[in-house]
Amino acid sequence: MIVILLGAPGSGKGTQSQRLAAKYGFTHLATGDIFRAEIAQGTALGQKAQDYVKNGKLVPDAIVTEMVAGKIEAGGKYLLDGFPRTLDQAHGLAGILKGAGSSVDRVVCLTLPNEEAIRRMTSRRVCKNCAAVYNVLTSPPKVEGVCDKCGGPVVQREDDSEATARKRLMVFEDLTQPLVAFYRAEQVLSDVDASRPADEVETSLSAIIDAAKAAR
Repeated sequence: MIVILLGAPGSGKGTQSQRLAAKYGFTHLATGDIFRAEIAQGTALGQKAQDYVKNGKLVPDAIVTEMVAGKIEAGGKYLLDGFPRTLDQAHGLAGILKGAGSSVDRVVCLTLPNEEAIRRMTSRRVCKNCAAVYNVLTSPPKVEGVCDKCGGPVVQREDDSEATARKRLMVFEDLTQPLVAFYRAEQVLSDVDASRPADEVETSLSAIIDAAKAAR
């Protein structure tokens, strides 16, 4: 089963993907995590993607698709977080899945007002060592600047500054709205209000996935 989570930065795709992966046994593929791993490892693809990520811009479709393609295997069950974001990526994904004997089962768009997305992004902090995620407003570390899990430094990522957050939202809206329209026309897209508490959002997502499973 292949499920895609769409949504602006800050809409909670990462949080919900982790919950759903644990609940349903999906392999969670987050493009942001893949980018950072490739960059940290100094791979050729990581070097290409680095400048785009630092400036809050979307990585070109060909690079993104190549990165994700390297993670998908035939017969797998995947939850895609942050991919595809453009029509070209969607077509690339369709080709990848066709080669693996699969197809997209459901696409869910997490909707969130821009100002709330910016508030969430600029309050997010990440451990430099283990990548644990915190929010200074809703879930701060017990000791300011220190990770609860590993004791590493908790910092604000460069791409979570307000200026970069606004750029990311503008780019997201320009390139992703046609993708949303595409999946809606394909009748595989559902909308979920992501401004609600995480548990409520998870309940809505679970109901959609359960219905998709039942329809297979």
